[in-house]
Amino acid sequence: MSASDALSDALDRFLEIGVFESGLAEKTLSAYAADLGHYIDFLHKKGIAFPAQVRREVILDHLIELRKEGLSTRSAARHLSAIRRFHRFLVEERIADANPAAGFDPPHLLRALPHDLSPSYVERLLDAPDASAPQGVRDAAILELFYSSGLRISELAGLPLRDVALAESSVRVRGKGSKVRVVPLGQRAIQRIQAWLRVRETAYKIKDSTLFLSSRGRRMSRTSVWSVVKHYARLANIPHNVTPHMLRHSFATHLLDNGADLRAVQEMLGHADIATTQIYTHVSVERLSRAHKKFHPRA
Repeated sequence: MSASDALSDALDRFLEIGVFESGLAEKTLSAYAADLGHYIDFLHKKGIAFPAQVRREVILDHLIELRKEGLSTRSAARHLSAIRRFHRFLVEERIADANPAAGFDPPHLLRALPHDLSPSYVERLLDAPDASAPQGVRDAAILELFYSSGLRISELAGLPLRDVALAESSVRVRGKGSKVRVVPLGQRAIQRIQAWLRVRETAYKIKDSTLFLSSRGRRMSRTSVWSVVKHYARLANIPHNVTPHMLRHSFATHLLDNGADLRAVQEMLGHADIATTQIYTHVSVERLSRAHKKFHPRA
């Protein structure tokens, strides 16, 4: 059996059972046929010959491709529903041993591709705080830590001082599900945190054990941290809607742009599934593709 026959025959069998055994409505079957036909065409282009060769990373590639083509989140979710049902059928019929579509989180994975700041915009943002003022010293450390370590806003706002190990150039972070990970610190982040710690001891009335404190000496709220990022983005005249999560995106994308290992980035971001981290590789590939088309004489 040829590669295309193996996949197409599996789809034909899936649709046939949908009609005669599962009793699916004609409209539902038509949607499945169209969505899965598009999916199988994508697999052929990827050089995938048989259903058992499909991996979850390939499914994510297909979903991202659909989003880049302008498909709505709702339509992409419908595609994923069809793909999940198709792969479940393949396992039930013993055509494949495992279901690579199991465990996908549709709302999370079907979001638009993340936006990141260019390195030059990041530099402008990080240089914006006034290092001669106590609050400016604190804010400079906040911005640098966001970009240096890719923390979520809740992780940074609630980071205990005891979990900051400057001597080891790292921070211990309690992420989603209370999972603890160790994230490296860059030298510039270390220097700015050291400067903040000196100010923290001398200029603030300390009433909390978190690294960063409000002007009243208490733990900063997520809203306060968010405001810090927004304030300096405006001050630096950055023409984007800059958010703490955009700095996290920038952290991941710039690492991958410069050759970092995907598994290492996954660990630093605290992603349970590498498929979530893989989204950033598409951002990097997109940038390379644009650069090639813009600058190569024969592109």
